[in-house]
Amino acid sequence: MTDYVPPKVWTWDKESGGRFAAINRPIAGPTHDKALPVGKHPIQLYSLGTPNGVKVTVLLEELLALGHAGAEYDAWLINIGTGDQFGSGFVAVNPNSKIPAMVDHSTTPTTRIFESGAMMIYLAEKFGAFLPTDHHARTEALSWLFWQMGSAPFLGGGFGHFYAYAPTKQEYPINRYAMEVKRQLDVLDRHLADNDYMAGSEYGIADMAIWPWYGALALGLLYDAGEFLDVASYTNVIRWTKQIGARPAVKRGRIVNRAFGDPASQLHERHDASDFDTKTQDKIGKPA
Repeated sequence: MTDYVPPKVWTWDKESGGRFAAINRPIAGPTHDKALPVGKHPIQLYSLGTPNGVKVTVLLEELLALGHAGAEYDAWLINIGTGDQFGSGFVAVNPNSKIPAMVDHSTTPTTRIFESGAMMIYLAEKFGAFLPTDHHARTEALSWLFWQMGSAPFLGGGFGHFYAYAPTKQEYPINRYAMEVKRQLDVLDRHLADNDYMAGSEYGIADMAIWPWYGALALGLLYDAGEFLDVASYTNVIRWTKQIGARPAVKRGRIVNRAFGDPASQLHERHDASDFDTKTQDKIGKPA
């Protein structure tokens, strides 16, 4: 590998960037006019079943399981591979053009929320659930929530990109980000050795935020990198991962807006609780 000499002024090469080159660009704003659909429920979610999207659908399903009827929601599929996130309606909700995005129609005027961590705090405070009210426990939960927000880009955009999606495999970036991801797993493993959940003894939004990323990683499901990262050695993370994954609301939330994998695990849109039984891709007979 030859050394790269950066030019004095960087220019955009549309052909570079690996698997996602077609949707990556150095400018913001919409590329086309497209209004967002609006369903019957107060909360409208526009998302995709990637780890960042799963955080929010798991929380919504957990709120509904507790009996919070106001958490009923419509979940609309945003296909980031075809650029749905650059439609004018989506950009109006999330100027950063990333999933998920959410609109709460129960307020006057309506409230837009973007960034998954912000959505989780918004929903937890709105319904008074899954975020402790005790000062120390709340602070611990928020610290771990923001740990996830700051750490996961090194896992996804760093390790995941160079290990799984880059056009060529390069030793330096893979080693650099593998080291960081293993350090993060060790942070979690040490913490979970002494705690049932991320904020202590109670399950909450910090667990729901961390689980879709690091739970999938610990089970070897992310980037086909389980053996490479020796994830089986992080036994406390695996215990916690399986404990959360067994929750019925988590099982429901993880398939909402999912558009890949086993057709039985794909519910492209969710507008009613009955959709889990009748509208997964294996039941409606449509291709993914």
